[in-house]
Amino acid sequence: MGRHSAPAHPHAPTPSRTPGGIRSRKRFFFGVIAGAVAVILVAIGGAAWAGGYLKGILPSPADAAGCSTPTTIRVVADPKIAPVLTAAANSFDVVTPCVKTTVRTQDSADTASIVAAGGDVNADVWVPDSPGWQSRVAATSLSLGRDAPNEVFEAYVATTPLVFAAPAKQASALAAQKPSWTSLYSGSFNALLPDPEANGASLLALSRINQDAPTGSSFAFDAALVSLGKNIPATPAKAFDEAASASTPTVVITTEQAVYQHNKTDPDTQFFAIYPNGGTDEDAFPFVRLAGHSTGNQVKDNLMTALESAFVTDQKHLSEGGFRSGLGQGTIEAAGILKKYSTAAPGGLATQVDMLHEWSTMTMHGRMLALVDVSGSMDEDAGGGLTRIGIFQQAAASAVSMFSPQSQLGVWAFSTFQQGSQPWRQLTPVAPIGDAQHAADITRVIDSLPSLVKGDTALYDSVLAAVKNMQANYVPGMASSVLVITDGKNDDPAGGLSLSDLVGQLKSIESINQPVPVIMIGFGPDTDQAAMKQIADATNGGVYQALKPQDLGTVLVDAISQRTCRPHCSGG
Repeated sequence: MGRHSAPAHPHAPTPSRTPGGIRSRKRFFFGVIAGAVAVILVAIGGAAWAGGYLKGILPSPADAAGCSTPTTIRVVADPKIAPVLTAAANSFDVVTPCVKTTVRTQDSADTASIVAAGGDVNADVWVPDSPGWQSRVAATSLSLGRDAPNEVFEAYVATTPLVFAAPAKQASALAAQKPSWTSLYSGSFNALLPDPEANGASLLALSRINQDAPTGSSFAFDAALVSLGKNIPATPAKAFDEAASASTPTVVITTEQAVYQHNKTDPDTQFFAIYPNGGTDEDAFPFVRLAGHSTGNQVKDNLMTALESAFVTDQKHLSEGGFRSGLGQGTIEAAGILKKYSTAAPGGLATQVDMLHEWSTMTMHGRMLALVDVSGSMDEDAGGGLTRIGIFQQAAASAVSMFSPQSQLGVWAFSTFQQGSQPWRQLTPVAPIGDAQHAADITRVIDSLPSLVKGDTALYDSVLAAVKNMQANYVPGMASSVLVITDGKNDDPAGGLSLSDLVGQLKSIESINQPVPVIMIGFGPDTDQAAMKQIADATNGGVYQALKPQDLGTVLVDAISQRTCRPHCSGG
């Protein structure tokens, strides 16, 4: 059975501070049980009232609540746990007076990006697939020049241990090897890891793999990342499909719940959960209050506390969904799943954000065309004795080091009349970073950028040309993208495309088989965020903003770290 004390979880959320000090998780769970008892009493009272036994003695539940309109609690949950929470919410509403709970499904990565950007999630509660999203949201907010959001991570609604999922026909032979996390360094079997940029459990697995790296070899973990990065399934479902059809024994690094769900939906290709020898880690699904400690409505706050209690203690629906409780307790009756398992000592010295950046550095296999603004405003002073183009040079030199040798990078400059009447100019073609001559060319190009600064910001025509170029030279199996760096808004005295023209053409040439997402980075106070968002949305790309030019380096690294998952960063 799993761990019996939540604090031992290697990625437990940062404790919430209240006026009385740090909230005790043990005390909280006593509160959870008390809340559950209160819900049961409400249920008993409601049943007695319905049977007429207490009529005239006690008021009806609705009258007792003193309300005429139910309070709505909106929950947004990761797809893996949303069905469980929907069932639990329905049960909660039946026994709780004057409340209506809705549960909406959304990938954790999508919700996290909205929260980090300060957008409206249209929810009061978020249940993501890992507590690791807490640090990732905070880091992304910082990179966007925003304060950390007010969301509060509280109790774990559910847990599920990390396992090696093996096809039934290979399970016995693989289990006989007694594989451990260190086995991934020996290459004794193939392993698939669903994309950590979109799957919380995969990022937790990377932390455990890093913790168990062989001593005396500083590059062992990097080598393991390169090996895992040769084939990165977007989702656990895709990883199961690949492992089932693999010609050599292959496991999927995933969760016990994922094995349970796969076997339930695809009984013809059963998998067995092999629990790592020496113990494993538990992924967790935390209850997150998006408005912070209080919504400003005491009635709603109290109902949310009761809902949290109901979620945490609803072992019936958790087990039916393949989950253990928030404390790692409970059993799952299903083929390929053990009733008990051993947990490892808490591990993962690197933070979630650092781990993700390292993964991105070692596994980046894609083709990117960087479109750099060299209009006259890029020569303006940005503080610290540097111009805007000078700050970009520093950030670019650091960002290039993130690319693996197999990745390909090209650079264009854009402003009016860069090459005759054409507002863009190719400085170096898209080619492998591992080619020594090309790497030297990129360094030369970065050094030469100040000499190219002139003219106005002919953004729209340049973006369209870059996307068309990447589509025309598309390489199957490599993620293609266009990265745009600009400090201003479209300004082309010669006319050129309007925003609506650009968006329309981008949508018309979009190809499912040859996607080229546009990732927009605006830095400084003069950018047109609304226009950049329309451009990015038309290509399933993304928008980043560095309000202070000095923040460009952080923002650039964040944008590049996600380029290989677009347009599927949500794991869809």
